Amino acid sequence: MQTEIIKVHPHFPEIDQIAYCAKIIRQGGLVIFPTETVYGIAADFNNPKAMARLREVKRRSPQKPFSIMIPQKGLIANYTSSTDPKVYKLIDQYWPGPLTVIVPSADGVGTIGIRMPDHAIALKLVQEAQCTIAAPSANIEGRPAPKTCQEALKDLNGLVNAAIDGGEAHYGQGSSVVDFTKGKPTVEREGAVRQSDVDQVTQRKTVLFVCTGNSCRSVMAEYYLRKMVGDRDDIEIISAGTGVYIRSSASSETINVLRKEGADASMHVSQPLNMVLLKKSDLILVMTKNHRQQVLDWAPSVEKRVYLLREFSSLPLDSAINWDIPDPIGKPAEAYEECLLTIKDCLNKVVKLI
Repeated sequence: MQTEIIKVHPHFPEIDQIAYCAKIIRQGGLVIFPTETVYGIAADFNNPKAMARLREVKRRSPQKPFSIMIPQKGLIANYTSSTDPKVYKLIDQYWPGPLTVIVPSADGVGTIGIRMPDHAIALKLVQEAQCTIAAPSANIEGRPAPKTCQEALKDLNGLVNAAIDGGEAHYGQGSSVVDFTKGKPTVEREGAVRQSDVDQVTQRKTVLFVCTGNSCRSVMAEYYLRKMVGDRDDIEIISAGTGVYIRSSASSETINVLRKEGADASMHVSQPLNMVLLKKSDLILVMTKNHRQQVLDWAPSVEKRVYLLREFSSLPLDSAINWDIPDPIGKPAEAYEECLLTIKDCLNKVVKLI
């Protein structure tokens, strides 16, 4: 068999070339392709014949498993049963990028390695393949991982169906491998991400505020709490909205009321709530009962971490008040000031907990 060599632009991959290679993978073939770390070999993870051929080409022992690649962070939930916030903190920090995480598999039997590459060709190929991609380095076991297509072909020319030449890999070394199945997240293979990096990210507490548009209430809470905690680096404070479809700045009224309190939200950009944000957070504070229900609909596993912000009010819990914090959007400046007063009252108790 002759290996077909296909040159593809590393930053703007030609979609017809990627689609051609993706079809080869779906049909059980093997394709060499570039990533930001080293060159890899792609195969259909759920095709037994393709996987047997990949193992034979790699000369890998049956005891050593293959990791997979995914094109989006949130897809990790399809492959693992883990709900550990530390997993989601780390992938949110380093994906896409040179990080492989070892986590319990979705069926609860064994483990699986998962990575999201930071390379236009790799991401597009994994997406277009429309199947789960196994992606070990493109070398015979025990030999150096290749940084170029030419280096990969020294070992594998004639053994794979196609090879995508996308130039030299950026890092030139394998991804860092972090094992989450041994209690503490442990770097099993060090690359660009070191153990000290893993410790710093996974030990940091994350507080997430949720409203609808991520332009008023959750912004007030995020930036005022940031002011309260000062320069602490052991806590991450973020916010998101359940109804964000277009990223935008905070409302001018929100920026103004915060500025009067010495908090600057002028550079804020709204972001939509997603599964990764929810699962990485240690404390999720929502503005209304409806927001809480939306959060639990998306991520039931975070139930014990989500609270109404007003549950932290200084008012007695049996007080006959509306536990929702009303949205001031479109109302006079006084509504924004009242909203911030309510939020500040709640944050006085929150800051003591964190």
